[in-house]
Formats: sequence, structure tokens, C-alpha cells
Amino acid sequence: MKKFVMAALGGTLASVVATTQFVGPLLAQEANRPASVYEQLDLFGDIFERIRAQYVTEVDEADLIEAAINGMLTSLDPHSSYLPPQDAEDMRVQTRGEFGGLGIEVTQEDGFVKVVSPIDGTPADAAGMEAGDFITHVDGESVLGLQLDEAVDLMRGPVGSEIVITVVREGEEEPFDVSIIRDTIKLTAVRSRLEGETVVLRVTTFNDQTFPNLADGLAKQVEEAGGMDNVNGFVLDLRNNPGGLLTQAIKVSDAFLEAGEIVSTRGRNPADGERFNAQPGDLAVGKPLVVLINGGSASASEIVAGALQDHRRAIVVGTKSFGKGSVQTVMPLRGDGAMRLTTARYYTPSGRSIQALGVSPDIVVEQPRRRPDEEEEETNNRFSRSEADLRGRLDNDSLSEDEIRQIEEDREKAEAAAQLREDDYQLAYAIDILRGLSALDPAK
Repeated sequence: MKKFVMAALGGTLASVVATTQFVGPLLAQEANRPASVYEQLDLFGDIFERIRAQYVTEVDEADLIEAAINGMLTSLDPHSSYLPPQDAEDMRVQTRGEFGGLGIEVTQEDGFVKVVSPIDGTPADAAGMEAGDFITHVDGESVLGLQLDEAVDLMRGPVGSEIVITVVREGEEEPFDVSIIRDTIKLTAVRSRLEGETVVLRVTTFNDQTFPNLADGLAKQVEEAGGMDNVNGFVLDLRNNPGGLLTQAIKVSDAFLEAGEIVSTRGRNPADGERFNAQPGDLAVGKPLVVLINGGSASASEIVAGALQDHRRAIVVGTKSFGKGSVQTVMPLRGDGAMRLTTARYYTPSGRSIQALGVSPDIVVEQPRRRPDEEEEETNNRFSRSEADLRGRLDNDSLSEDEIRQIEEDREKAEAAAQLREDDYQLAYAIDILRGLSALDPAK
């Protein structure tokens, strides 16, 4: 027993001595004067060597250096980070419009991974992920306390493999699991369609294909409508668009502006500030424009919405945008890696920054959630009857066949608009605004 106590005391003493030996030289760095950069680098070298030599298990030196670099960058803000060679290549591929993954844009907030937006037509979108969702676990493993890149790494995997994400959503009492099958994400930057007399341009991301897709889609829908005279306006749908390339945001804004500033950037050095101005030429030839935004509209989307709003070129409808008002520059590094560094803030033409504030819509329109009993209500409404359904009814003798046909066509348009309100209330609201502006146009 005495030997056991002595052995325990010996072990404790050894631990104290060892701790003193390890910590002593590090504390010796502290002095009355601040340590110089070179002294701090020496301190880093000491720590690196001791981890490599004395950590309980063998560590990969490259991983240590990479973690140190990434830690330095992520301590600055949520958008600065180190991109290892594979991640840097993935990012380059993504800006070209095709990449592998879930199709979800995320950021970090209060230690959790927050969904900025799911990308249209991707596995995350199909699985029902929504802007503002918080991801707490990936395949049962908590992401709390992980760096954003580490959490994203957990979500990566082979195409065709399943991932289970635990989600906390506002309005839901309990966390719930979402199963997603990873797939190759092929982005269509802009989807265009005709809703009645309105051209809808759905911009999902800002990559190299965005402006060409926008111009082509707009021209195609105008032609399908029978010419610009048959178009009452345009809806630019930027909801759940997480952003992308600054150059593409400028081109999309310029597509609807004849002149004036689009955006300005200001870095640490005032001399490095830039202003980007519109060139003559409006693809919509002055037709009314409504921009749709929500909490998933970020970065480049906010540049476009802010520019068109400040120039009073568009009515902005929806809910407050995400509020990312900073510019990241991707800098290639040796070894095929890259550094994403926040280098500037951007400002709308009126000089306002949307950082942490977002773009506020001119007209606030929430997207209502569908109630479980709505489907039953819709089924019951199918059995409603009118005079026209009654057997032996009298015919309307005051209208010609052409006039009756026109009334029926107008009714079909109104019913289509009503259906759109059920499917997408915010978009229907935007189209109603354009229809109202068209009705007030004295040229019509």
C-alpha cells in the first residue's frame, strides 16, 4: 500500500514536472513589452514541434499546418477560409455551373450550420430544405463547435449515397431528420417562363452562365409572347439565390438599367475602392419590373435588388434578404490550394451597406405555409356549381360568339392566376402588381 501511494505521488510529481517543462518556455514569451511578429512565429514553431513530437498519437504535419491556416482565416469572419486543393477545384467547377453535392448553400451562426438557401432542382430542394433551417447533426454526428468547412466535409460524399441531416426549423416544436441522396448538381442559372402576359426570370445562382442565360431566356419568352408589345412586365425572381460572382451581379443589374452606379466596393485602403456603372441598353425596354427576394437572397442577389431598388427601376417584393454585404476575393496559393479572403464591403448606389441588415422590400409579402386541411378544402370546392351548370338554363342572348369566347378566355386566365396564388403566393402577388400597372398605362 505504501509503495502504491509512493508510486501515485511519483506519478503526480512527474506530471507536475512535465507540465512545468512544457508550459515554462511558452510562458517565458510573456514580458512587459508586446511580442513581435517574429517572436509569435517562433512560438508557433515551438508549439508545432511539440505537438509533432509529443502528442499522444502520431499526427499528419500537413493536416496540422492546414488546420492552423484555416483557423487563422476563419477567426476573421464566417466567409474567409482556406480551400485545400480539392475544395479549390470544386469551387472553380461550381462557378462554371456543375458540381457534386446536396445543392445547399450554408453559413455559420452561433456555432450552428445555417441554411442560406437550397438551390432549385437539387436533392436538398427536393427533400424540402428551407432557407433559415439550422443543421444540428449529420448522420447522427453533432456539428456544434465544428468549423464551417469541417461541417461541410461531413456532408460531402459519393454521388448516390444517402445522408441524414437533423434540422431545427422555426415554427417546428421538435428537430426532425431529412434524408437526402447526394447527386451531381447541374445548375441552370436562369429559368424563364411566361405567366399570362408576364415574363418570369428565375435566377438561381450567379455563375459564368447567368447573364447569357438571362438574355437568352428573356428574348425567347418575349418572342413566345408575340413581341414586347404583348408583355406587361417582368418578374426577376431572386428568392433563395445565395449569390456568386460579383461580375455577374453587375451584368444582371446592367441588363435593366440605362445609366448610373450599380454598386461600389470599399476596402481597407480608400484608394482600392471601385465603382461599377451601367451602360446604355435595357433588355426590358423600360417595361415594369418586380424583383422577388426573401431571407435566402444573399450577396450578389442583394447587389441586384439594391441597385434596381435605388434607381427606382423595380418594385422589390417579398421579405428581408439575408444581409451579406461583403466581397470575398479568391487568391490562388502554392500547391493548388486557394484562400478566400474578405477584402471589401459593397454599397448600393445610394451609399447604403446591407451588411447584417439586408435589403428591405418595398412591399412585404410573406409566403404562407400550406395547411394540412387545404387539400381537403380544394377537393370540396371542385363540386361548387353555377347557373351555367344547370340543365335547361337560358342562353345569354346579348353577346356574340366571339365575345363569349373572349369572356371565357379571360376567365381561364383569372383561374390560372388564382391557381398560381395557391402554388406561389409571392410570385402571384408580383404578377398582380404588373397587371395593375398595365391597367393604368394610358398607352394601352
